[in-house]
Amino acid sequence: METKVEVAGTSAFFCNRFEPGNLQNAGIVLVRMTVFLKVSGRIRRSPGIRRIYGLCFERSKGKIMGYSGIGGQAVMEGVMMKNEDIYAVAVRKSDGEIIVEKKEYKGILKSPSVKKIPLLRGVVSFVDSLILGMSSLTFSASFFEEEEETRDADGNAAEEGQETRRRPSVTDRESGGSKKEDMLMGGTVALSIVLAVAIFMVLPYWLSTLFRRWGFSEGGVALAEGLLRIAIFFAYVIGISMMKDIQRVYMYHGAEHKCINCIEHGLDLTVENVRKSSRLHKRCGTSFLFFVIIVSVVLFFFVRVDSPLLRLGLRILLIPVIAGISFELIRLAGRREGKAVDLLSKPGMMLQKLTTREPDEDMIEVGIASVEAVFDWKGYVKNLREKTTEQEAGR
Repeated sequence: METKVEVAGTSAFFCNRFEPGNLQNAGIVLVRMTVFLKVSGRIRRSPGIRRIYGLCFERSKGKIMGYSGIGGQAVMEGVMMKNEDIYAVAVRKSDGEIIVEKKEYKGILKSPSVKKIPLLRGVVSFVDSLILGMSSLTFSASFFEEEEETRDADGNAAEEGQETRRRPSVTDRESGGSKKEDMLMGGTVALSIVLAVAIFMVLPYWLSTLFRRWGFSEGGVALAEGLLRIAIFFAYVIGISMMKDIQRVYMYHGAEHKCINCIEHGLDLTVENVRKSSRLHKRCGTSFLFFVIIVSVVLFFFVRVDSPLLRLGLRILLIPVIAGISFELIRLAGRREGKAVDLLSKPGMMLQKLTTREPDEDMIEVGIASVEAVFDWKGYVKNLREKTTEQEAGR
């Protein structure tokens, strides 16, 4: 005898509340799953569904848009670009010279199979981006620390044979002092994660407890927590965008996006073409953080427990899940074109208007130098144009 079905909708078609050992109900579930998969397969192949899919995910006719796979970030007076396991940091010094440092980084987990596992690859990618980003920032900042020390040093230091402190190259990480630098880098990344969790996860939760004392329902408290988290995030982004030093970093951020958009739209990587390209990009870290906030709001609204301590613990324990889901969303946005994807990407791209600025030509040249150090853009653009021509000819 079947037990009562407790879940409505499609889930009820599969899910009966059966006790362990009840093979009859288990068999029923398997049969229903088989029927559902066959039917859904036919639905996906139907002309109507394929038409809807095309409207949502296929790019417009004549529009050239590719996926290069490269990404990066802005650093102090420079740009870091990464392509697979190779990355380069390009920095413009005060004298106008562009220094490019190229290096290999395989990530915290060397196995390529990890990158194929949904959700887990997002967590690993997030940690890798923090480590690589902090290392690149430290490298770029070292040039200007050296210049300040040189200006402040005693003029007789050179005559006495004293050496000025050499800047810490990225490649020095494999030298004798790499262990100390790795420990410092690890501590910095860990501190950054702790602060982010405290500000964007714990603080909104703590503030939301005030609403519970004021008699709000559990749904109202969860909604208040979500709105507080969004408000704190926007306040943070707007606040740092007003800092003068950060504004130059945001200009280099714009240069990074423009360079990637330029080649992914099939244009030659020149200063003129880069200047005309958009400074907004679907795979931006700003969009990723926006997804993290929104996914956390939705997840915590539905995941509720009675214990205050357990509620707080879940907000911390579910961070890898939130990061994984957010990564899959931004990965989808970066690899697909269409109305549905554009709608998914639009909020994050609107937020990028705060975290990017229009770069000048000098900044664009730095961005181009970092791309050329890690990516064969000429071959990519050629293949993209040929592929687009073939697709248009086949329509």
